[in-house]
Amino acid sequence: MKFVGKTKEYLVLDTIDSQNFNVLNEVIESSLSILWFESNNNILIIDGNSCVFNKNEIVFLTEFHKLKIETVNKIRFIRFNRPFYCVIDHDSEVGCKGILFFGASQLPIIQIPHEEQEQFETLWKMFSIEMTSNDNLQIDMLQTMLKRYLILCTRLFKAQSNYPNEKIALDLVRAFNFLVEQHFKTKHSVAEYASLLNKSPKTLSNIFSKIGDKSALQYIQQRKILEAKRLLSYSDMQIQEIAYEIGFDDIQAFSRFFKKQAGISPSLFRVNA
Repeated sequence: MKFVGKTKEYLVLDTIDSQNFNVLNEVIESSLSILWFESNNNILIIDGNSCVFNKNEIVFLTEFHKLKIETVNKIRFIRFNRPFYCVIDHDSEVGCKGILFFGASQLPIIQIPHEEQEQFETLWKMFSIEMTSNDNLQIDMLQTMLKRYLILCTRLFKAQSNYPNEKIALDLVRAFNFLVEQHFKTKHSVAEYASLLNKSPKTLSNIFSKIGDKSALQYIQQRKILEAKRLLSYSDMQIQEIAYEIGFDDIQAFSRFFKKQAGISPSLFRVNA
């Protein structure tokens, strides 16, 4: 089911299987996608990494993720564009910026607990019903359904990850993740992001030391490596051009950085991609 509004609003709500999975590779400008797996052993190659998804797992993708389908059984699929609903402009409503979407190098995945499956099923049914309505309130109702879905998913992600419970700390992590997504090509140190956030580098480092095994600097570095891998795999850019693109003036420095992070040289990575 597809909704297309008068000012380029775009929303798709569908069930995908081995017969129609090509819809996942359609290019929709400024779009975000949500994949809810209804069966086990779905295999997707995301940014060059093989990922196996099982029943009632949900993954969140932006238009920048590079996706290849290996095995698909059954997936519930939502895709919407910025004109339909902008998670950045409406972050105060759903709180998913920097968590479900635009979260630096992480691939956000949640598992629907058994006790919450009925809630997700009910919401999907209501969403599907609204997709078939045809009146001047349809877009408002569809946006409401989407917001509810995003809120449920954001709550689960926070509960199932090591994100801090304190709102101030959580908002700081989300803001940092989003800033890295925006500026990783030009800003390379924790101090630069701390300055943008009006915090000290020590404050940022302390928060990240409490929420997982990756430091704030590692988040920055992994986002740069992710972009380098995407460009090496899916573009015709020369390695020197890629180095400049992600902020290196010296191709040797880029090669050392890439090999340290990826365990292989950029040229060999491209050959094997």
